[in-house]
Amino acid sequence: MKIFEIGTGYTPIPAKMGAATEIVVEQLTRSFMNIGQDATIIDIKAQNREKTDLPIIEVSVPKIFTKTDVSLGVMHKLKRVVYSLSLSKTLKDIIKKSDENIVLHFHNQYNLYFFLKLVPKKLREKVKIAYTVHSYIWGAHWNDIKDTVKKRYFQEIFCVKNADTVFVLNEITTDHFVTKLGIDKNKIKKIINGVNTKTYAPKSADAIARLKKANNLENMRVVFQVGSVCDRKNQLGTAKMLCEYLKENKDVVFMYAGGIIDSDYFEQIKAFAKENAIENQIRYVGELSPGEELSDFYAMSDCSVFSSSLESFGLVVLEAISSGKTVVVADKLMFNLDTGYEVYSTKEEFVDKVDAILCGTLINDGRQEVVEKYDWDVVAKEHAELFANK
Repeated sequence: MKIFEIGTGYTPIPAKMGAATEIVVEQLTRSFMNIGQDATIIDIKAQNREKTDLPIIEVSVPKIFTKTDVSLGVMHKLKRVVYSLSLSKTLKDIIKKSDENIVLHFHNQYNLYFFLKLVPKKLREKVKIAYTVHSYIWGAHWNDIKDTVKKRYFQEIFCVKNADTVFVLNEITTDHFVTKLGIDKNKIKKIINGVNTKTYAPKSADAIARLKKANNLENMRVVFQVGSVCDRKNQLGTAKMLCEYLKENKDVVFMYAGGIIDSDYFEQIKAFAKENAIENQIRYVGELSPGEELSDFYAMSDCSVFSSSLESFGLVVLEAISSGKTVVVADKLMFNLDTGYEVYSTKEEFVDKVDAILCGTLINDGRQEVVEKYDWDVVAKEHAELFANK
């Protein structure tokens, strides 16, 4: 069996930024290789791809689209269409020339939609088509999203209906597909994302002290949040919940990291901090590279928080728990974990749990569960078995 992991074209693999889907493609491929499975990444041709030992087939696009693009505007959408068109041609050529048992694993609706539209059915029938639904929208209640998905996610609906296997990250997505869209339940498989437990691992007290000193965090207790800076990730909501606590505890810092998706929202966070005279205790540390750099910041934190309004899975929760941190998460979010995190439903509960963690009276260590169940090698084996059994 030959597996092709299809990069989305958003940012080149290996990902230099916290692009969750690109991280999934990269880590899943590496773990396929670790367990002896033949796997190759197909990805957009990029000017600034980092050196890697991963096998990557590059898909050529016009030069204007080969720079890393983190915006979500018109050019970004055009880039995805252009990449998807070229991708379809590349995959068509691969299928024609190969006699192997091929699995094409897609992670983006544009990519699969154009493949299904442009590659003849006779060729498509020679391969197994798998699609992972990463879109967070499906995690919401149906009445809240039914109009949006029909207008903006018609491509994804088409992909789900026509893929051989559909991987979902939570149960509510399955329910929407089966009960609302009439998708065959037998082809929907619940899967988990994983974490690199070697990279995201606890560090020694000496190492943490050195990191804190280098980042001017000596004698400070750190609450850390990772995610794109936008309303859905709710950094402003976290700041508001922590506001009075920060005023009362001058040795506590709320530190957050992630690409700025909404600049107006970012300015709102800064304005709130200034209005409440807590600018020195709310610190934005920028877009951190996944891997060692992000791992260092988890190490410097004393508590990790995840207050998003909507998520499909939440890789950063796994990363934080694997790093030995207790995570505080909103009760509306869904996780396939038994340990490592605490749930809050009110501001008071949030502050109480954060305080208990910072004071050392609440420790919920979930690293062992993550190592046993969520290491990428474990997740890759589950994918491979499902591919083989289709």
